[in-house]
Amino acid sequence: MKTKTTKIIYWAGAIFMSLWFGASGFFELTKNPVVWDITRQLGYPPHFIYILGVFKISGVLVLLLPNRLMRLKEWVFAGMFFDIIFAFFSKIAVLGFPATIDAIVAFSVLTMTYLMFRKLYSTELVFGEA
Repeated sequence: MKTKTTKIIYWAGAIFMSLWFGASGFFELTKNPVVWDITRQLGYPPHFIYILGVFKISGVLVLLLPNRLMRLKEWVFAGMFFDIIFAFFSKIAVLGFPATIDAIVAFSVLTMTYLMFRKLYSTELVFGEA
């Protein structure tokens, strides 16, 4: 795969996931009733929802910085994976399998985005080159 194609796939995925997590973080911080009701139904306490919102917004900001904070982006991807995996298992346990479709889509897009990220930036991450 050519570098240009890899960059297009990476940035399309990064923007999609940033919109997804940015909206989610915003709704958590503004106490949107739909998001809060589902999250409370899954058994999470209110203080956790606020913390999740702050970290999602912070992660989106890091993810959208081009060619900066590469090691921190690795952590952002890890945090997004954990969020999606926890959402998947929480929803499957409480709401059933049909409620997990969004987590499956997010996991698929995030996986492809992360693979393109590693393909583009593995040298910078390993050797600290920029």
